[in-house]
This record gives sequence, structure tokens and C-alpha cells, in this order.
Amino acid sequence: MASLYAPKTSTFFVLVLAICVLSVQSISGNIECENLNKDSCAFAVSSSGKRCVLEKNVRRTGEEQYTCGASEIEADKLKDWIETDTCVKACGLDRSALGISSDSLLESRFTQKLCSNECYANCPNIVDLYFNLAAGEGVYLPKLCEVEGGNARRGMAEIKSSGYVAPGPGSSEFAKGVNLVYAPSMAPF
Repeated sequence: MASLYAPKTSTFFVLVLAICVLSVQSISGNIECENLNKDSCAFAVSSSGKRCVLEKNVRRTGEEQYTCGASEIEADKLKDWIETDTCVKACGLDRSALGISSDSLLESRFTQKLCSNECYANCPNIVDLYFNLAAGEGVYLPKLCEVEGGNARRGMAEIKSSGYVAPGPGSSEFAKGVNLVYAPSMAPF
């Protein structure tokens, strides 16, 4: 009698295993920004590697509607990523942030949080985003984090006017450490 139940048990086990594998695959991949809600959009990365941005639309009635969309900004070597609440808090960010901007790098409180060990050492997605945003402004993020006194605005002005340009995260100079490449200053003064 026991042999009659064995095939059913193994068939059931295989069926349950197949369902679990398919469930894990659907949970772990294929993030589309357009399918994310307001509470998980900002600082997420889609399965195509595009960074997700939260956008606000105001209807004629005055009602605010939030949507998530894919930006043209690509994450470096990251895909299918929804940033954790722990990193959002540690880095001084807000889930309701609209768009992507380097403006926050000028705020000393934000820069102190971003450069803190809790953020910088543990939140590679956020550090990659702000590394690239800072580089777009001609600033080397590790150098900005070294600025004394926490005056990020002054630090960014000093770094931008120094004429140093940061090597990108994919370059061999970046992998070696803090080897900076000299370039003419882009500052208007």
C-alpha cells in the first residue's frame, strides 16, 4: 500500500518545487519602473539597468498623482534593485524625492549623511548614483567627502575650480584608488 502513495508524493513534491522556483524567479527579477508604487520608486533600478524616478502630476481638480518612470540614467552594474529603507535613512534621503538631481550635494547635512560610514560603506546603489551625479558636476565624490568642516557648497566650489576630474567607476584609474587626471578648469572664474 505504501508503494501506491510514493509516486503521488514525489509528483506532489516536484510540483511544489517547480512552483517555488517560478515564484522566486518572478520576485527576484523583471523590475519595471512603471510598475512600482510611490513607496518603492525612488532610488530603484529596473531590470534594464535604468534608474527609476518618481514624478508628480497635478490633475485639473488639484489632486496630486504620483507615477514612477524609467529615466535615461543607467546604473553602473546594477539591475533589479529596490533600495532598502535602511539605506534611504542612513544616507539622508527621502522616498518621496522627485526626479534625480545633484542639488542635494550642495547641502552639508546631506553630504555628511552620504559620506557617513553607515551610507558610504553599506549602500552601493546610492553611492554609485551620487558618485555619477558628482562626476557630472566635475566633482570627485571621495574628495568631497574629505572636505573639512562639512561645508559641502564651499568644498564643491573648491574642487570644481581645482581642475581635477574624477575617473569613472569603470576605469582602471578608479580601481587603483585616488589617481586623479588633470583637466582645465571648467569654472567661469
